[in-house]
Amino acid sequence: MLERTKKRHTDKTVVLTFQGPESNRDEAIQALARLGYVDTSNSVPWREAFTDISDDEGPAVVLRAMRRREGLTQKELSEKADIPQGHISAMERGKMQIGVARAKKLGKALNAGYKVFL
Repeated sequence: MLERTKKRHTDKTVVLTFQGPESNRDEAIQALARLGYVDTSNSVPWREAFTDISDDEGPAVVLRAMRRREGLTQKELSEKADIPQGHISAMERGKMQIGVARAKKLGKALNAGYKVFL
């Protein structure tokens, strides 16, 4: 059985947007980093970053990566999202479509927006 390799998030995540003088940008980023926030201004959508992954296999890769990021086993995610473990396995292998209803359950369980799975 896989063991957790990372501490689970205990809080839900939020996205913050600020406006202010450019001269204070680095100082603001450092102050927010001390509070646990991460600068994602240089992030790109996964479809742009991984052009070699097809749209068919993309959601499976995202699901597997997000589950691992949260330090969950398939069984733990299954219980948290109320989706059978066999379905989680099939979705991670690209053998089962995720669909909107499952995507919403997975998004809630993994502290993420559900559209990333579609």
